[in-house]
Amino acid sequence: MMMQTKNDTYWYTLAQQIKQWGRELGFQHVGITDTDLSIAKTQLSTWLELGYHGEMSYMERHAELRTHPELLVPDTIRVIMVRMNYLPPNAAIKHTLRDKNKAYISRYAVGGDYHKLIRKRLAKLADKIIAEVGPHSIRAFADSAPVMEKPLAVKAGLGWQGKNTLVLNQEAGSWFFLGALYTSLPLPIDSDVVKDECGTCSACMKICPTQAIIAPYVLDARRCISYLTIELRTSIPEEFRPLISNRVYGCDDCQLACPWNRFAKITDEKQFHPRHDLDSSSIIELFNWTEAEFDKNTEGSPIRRIGYECWLRNMAVGLGNAPYSDEIVAALNARKEYGSELVQEHVLWALQEQTRRGMLRVGSS
Repeated sequence: MMMQTKNDTYWYTLAQQIKQWGRELGFQHVGITDTDLSIAKTQLSTWLELGYHGEMSYMERHAELRTHPELLVPDTIRVIMVRMNYLPPNAAIKHTLRDKNKAYISRYAVGGDYHKLIRKRLAKLADKIIAEVGPHSIRAFADSAPVMEKPLAVKAGLGWQGKNTLVLNQEAGSWFFLGALYTSLPLPIDSDVVKDECGTCSACMKICPTQAIIAPYVLDARRCISYLTIELRTSIPEEFRPLISNRVYGCDDCQLACPWNRFAKITDEKQFHPRHDLDSSSIIELFNWTEAEFDKNTEGSPIRRIGYECWLRNMAVGLGNAPYSDEIVAALNARKEYGSELVQEHVLWALQEQTRRGMLRVGSS
């Protein structure tokens, strides 16, 4: 059947079939939208002008590609957006945060790499679509290119963008990943935009350890622990180190405080379940990993992207914030001459903090 003979009924039926295929592939929600990101473009421009992106220069460098999907993938007129739950079972989030000797790793990263899993599933969805309509432009993304996943997800009806800037869903909270298929297929769009249900709640803003949510719906990434421990490749500003506490890779506090996350669903994807006890390890244990152990234990993990140097930097900050321990001091001293100025700086800071706590402990005894 030639393209021009396909009527509205055909495309509507195909859209419904795509959503069914998506659910069968493990996506909890599939929505379709157009490519108009004019509102998001204005918001992004303001955010960049204020410097809230910090050292994420790629945000500015690829701004036009983000806001014009057809520039990234020619002929794109529709975006198929999907979400996939990732909250692991027995997450023990609050317990780990309370134990300052434990390493808190953002729960999206304790398991396998979501980029690969979601892209593979999206590729399978694309194959099913192509098998139905014939050769056509369709390309998959999962936080892997300049794509404005959150505004597109909102336009596609997957939820609303909350005050913490995450996409929220009444039935699933925010513990989910987003993925996108750019396509030239003239599919009907989902026009029922979800109402913003944040209301007067400001729990996410109040709980943020570094007060990174500087206004409702506005995040200053330079203050955000996820940025400081993952995106930042240089020294973590000293003013934020004590506030990071034991959050050594990312932060979930704004999600923990969100009332809508009482509806969050545990993931069925075993690949997102914790590996190598990353949901319950001590900071000192992870700090003592050799580079070979880091490479082995983060294989197929999103953590791998920060590299061993930043891993040690983060762990040093966590140890500096931990209760005084002779074992911690010994571990830090063993890394004092490590061949990285970045690591040495944070190790020395941690030693100073441990020394201070040790003196306070002696003085109170």
